[in-house]
Amino acid sequence: MTATPRAVDRPRPRRADARRNRARLVEAARTAFAEAGADVPLEEVARRAGVGIGTLYRHFPCRDDLIEAVVGDRVDELVAEAEELLGADDPVGALRRWLRAAVDLAVGYRGLAASLVAAAQGEGRLSEACRRQEAAADALVARAREVGGLRADVTTAEVLGLASAVAWLVEQGRATDPDRLLDLVVDGLRRPAGG
Repeated sequence: MTATPRAVDRPRPRRADARRNRARLVEAARTAFAEAGADVPLEEVARRAGVGIGTLYRHFPCRDDLIEAVVGDRVDELVAEAEELLGADDPVGALRRWLRAAVDLAVGYRGLAASLVAAAQGEGRLSEACRRQEAAADALVARAREVGGLRADVTTAEVLGLASAVAWLVEQGRATDPDRLLDLVVDGLRRPAGG
């Protein structure tokens, strides 16, 4: 005899008003993060969405959950782009192109670069986004190393750390040309001629 699933075993779909509130919160956070940075007070996000702070916390128990909701789709796009770039004729150029997209994401929301670096060491939904992004970068780094384009001792953590530094410098207004900085980074990562 097979057991039929009980109603309590199945997740209940969200009510229409709860779905609308969540969508408003994500949109309000996207705008607030772009204007004031990822460390904007959550009360401000709730106010912009037209909901109470309790509603925000029901949907997003911590700031990282909200940040992940805002950047999650973009991280998915970065992962998909990395998969496409794996077949490129110039693996180092493909890595450089992907790093530029990662820098653009981090710079798009002031404070996001620092949040992503911190989340890479932790748990939670934002940490999962970091792990997906790191796995995508790892595949590109491995491919560039495999064809002899990168130094053998270069690690993915170093590459991502350097990209985060570029994003932070641009975000802080200490650099205005991320392309020049990324070119310098990638040139430093290249395997020396005859090496």
